[in-house]
Amino acid sequence: MQVAKKIIIEQLSPIYAKEEIEGLTRLIFEKVLGLSLIGIHLNQNETISAANLAQIKEIINRLVQFEPIQYIFGETEFYGSHFKVNRAVLIPRQETEELVDWIIKDYTLLTPTILDIGTGSGCIPITLVKNLPGASANGWDISPEALFVAKENAKLNNAEVAFECVDILKSRFPEKIGKFDIIVSNPPYVTASEQVVMHPNVTKYEPHIALFVPDSDPLIFYRKIADLALELLKPGGHLYLEINEKYGTETAAILASKGLINITLKQDINGKERMIRAGRNFES
Repeated sequence: MQVAKKIIIEQLSPIYAKEEIEGLTRLIFEKVLGLSLIGIHLNQNETISAANLAQIKEIINRLVQFEPIQYIFGETEFYGSHFKVNRAVLIPRQETEELVDWIIKDYTLLTPTILDIGTGSGCIPITLVKNLPGASANGWDISPEALFVAKENAKLNNAEVAFECVDILKSRFPEKIGKFDIIVSNPPYVTASEQVVMHPNVTKYEPHIALFVPDSDPLIFYRKIADLALELLKPGGHLYLEINEKYGTETAAILASKGLINITLKQDINGKERMIRAGRNFES
């Protein structure tokens, strides 16, 4: 195992920080060797088989090309559950976990109906269905490939979610759709000019259709989602959004201009305005 550790450190040190390398090493040994953190410590002087060492070298080669470890292993963890991921979907982030946690802690209504716009891997509606008693959920996405992953994740997590292919910018929402207590979205919100400061493991591998918006209209999705919320939210329902930290005030202004009420900006664990909540009034 010491040989493998040495190879990992030598190959990854020019690219990754020490703390990242430590985390990647633990994950590699867990997935390839089936060892827990304690097992790694207890077996650090054991010899790794040639086959396992070759597998570890292949993983390192992909990491050197900036490929995310989640795509290499085809899975990630979100809110305590396992989800399949590939290059058709974004890798779920901590900020999205915080958004989901906000909804779960906010919501006391039994059997809420939920719509997730831009569902990707399906991590948001699946997690909400698993954590809100009696919840039912729909997930929309423009990408058939992403929806395939989302459906696989629903099976994996034993969660019933109705997924549909919808482009909210170009088409109407599906016919015979009901009204919702909760609408949630983590839409594209990174401006094209921000790509230059982003890490290659994002810009080279994650789906640009789920990430980027033009600099000329960075809030295009928020305007459309606000319009949909007015049509599809039940009176007293709530809209929850993950947002670009640069546009918190502007996003709140859009929601207010559309007639949504009780708008709240929320900071993430790093003190950045990354989430927003708005309500629909009780008038018909």
